Amino acid sequence: MFILKLRAIKTFGGVVMTNKFNVSALGISASLVAALSMLILGIFGHMGIYLGAVEMMRQWHMFFSLTPLGILAGMLEAAIISFVSFVLFGWIYNKIS
Repeated sequence: MFILKLRAIKTFGGVVMTNKFNVSALGISASLVAALSMLILGIFGHMGIYLGAVEMMRQWHMFFSLTPLGILAGMLEAAIISFVSFVLFGWIYNKIS
């Protein structure tokens, strides 16, 4: 007995939609959000706002500090961690679905 698997393809405005992630786009967008969040947190830290969150980021991220070089290093670290994590998540999701 053969089982026929049909894959539903949804169309939205003439574009074929599948249930798969674009893994590289997911990783790049996550890394951009993480880097911008670190930049905003560094700016707020210089202004004396959200110092509790700044202290948490100092504890969680090895390179983050309130110096300009520390903010850039924290942005790079957060971007790399987010990219790798979300690409891995997207790859696993695509394999499962």
